[in-house]
Amino acid sequence: MKKHVLLYKVLQPDVLALLKEHFEVAAFDGLAGAAQPDFLAALEQAQGLIGMYGRIDAAFIARAPRLQAVATVSVGYDAIDVEALNARRILLCNTPDVLTETTADTAFMLVLGAARRVAELSQWLRNGQWKRPVGAEQYGVDVHGKTLGIVGLGRIGSAVARRAARGFGMRVLYTARSPKAEAERELGAQRRELDALLRESDFVCVLAPLSAQTRHLIGARELALMKPSAFLVNAARGAVVDEQALIAALQERRIAGAGLDVFEQEPLPQESPLLAMPNVLALPHIGSATWETRHAMELCAANNLIDALAGRRPQYLVNPQVLGQP
Repeated sequence: MKKHVLLYKVLQPDVLALLKEHFEVAAFDGLAGAAQPDFLAALEQAQGLIGMYGRIDAAFIARAPRLQAVATVSVGYDAIDVEALNARRILLCNTPDVLTETTADTAFMLVLGAARRVAELSQWLRNGQWKRPVGAEQYGVDVHGKTLGIVGLGRIGSAVARRAARGFGMRVLYTARSPKAEAERELGAQRRELDALLRESDFVCVLAPLSAQTRHLIGARELALMKPSAFLVNAARGAVVDEQALIAALQERRIAGAGLDVFEQEPLPQESPLLAMPNVLALPHIGSATWETRHAMELCAANNLIDALAGRRPQYLVNPQVLGQP
C-alpha cells in the first residue's frame, strides 16, 4: 500500500509524476488553505510533506499524527519548527547543493546592479529622461578591483567569492565560524572579524543563514561601520539584516546603496520605503528562480522524500540526530 504525501507546492509535471509513482498524493497550491477541511483531512493522513514557503510550526505538526518526513524545496528551513520535528523523530530534508551556482549568480548580479544603478537608470530611460548623453548625475562605480566582504562563506558565499576574485579581480574578505583554507589558497580570500570586514569593504554581501544568532546580525551599529561609499547586498534571509536600520542608513545616505533579494516581510509591502529609494535595487526573492534550478530542487526534494519514507537516509538530511546518526 502506498504511503500518503501532502504536496503544498505546484511541481513540474515529471516531478509530480515521480511522486505519484511512489505515493498517494494530495496536492495543494501553498498553505493558504491550511485550515480548510480537505487540507486538514489530507494532513491527518500524511506520512510525508513536500513543498516550499509557508510556516510549519508545532501546532501544524501536531495536526499530522502520522507524519514521518518533511522535504522542503529550499536550502533554508527557518520557517519550519525543527525542534517540534525532532521531538516526534520526524526527518527534515532540504536541497542545499543544486541552487548554489544560480543563487551566487543572483547575488553577484545585485553587486553589479547596485554599483551601476541599473534599476534607477532603467527607469530613468523608460520615463523619457534620456535627452542627452549621460553625465555625472548618472555615473555609477566600478566593481572590478574593489573589495568584496562576504558575510558567511558557505557554499553560496564561496561561489560568489570565486566570481569576484576570478572574474572581476576583487579582493575578497569573509567572515565564517572557521577558516576556509581552500578559498584562502585559491582565491586569496582573507578572514576578518565582522567589524573589520564592514570597515574595509566596498561591497558587503550577506549570505549567512538565518538563525537565532544571525537575526539582525547587520543592524544600526554594523551599518555605521560601513564606508559612506559602500553598498550592502542581501541574498540570504531578510531578517539577517535589521530592515528598519537599513532604511534609516539609506535615507540618510550613510551608505551608498543596497541590492536586496530578500526582506523581513515577504512579499514586500508596496508602502515599504525601500521601493521609493532610487539607490535600492530590489528583487522579489528570485535567488534560485530559474527553470533549470527549480526543477533540480524539486527533483532533489522528491528523491529525499522517497528515500526517507522508504527507510533510507536521504541525501540531504537536516536532522540526522533523529536517526541516532551524526
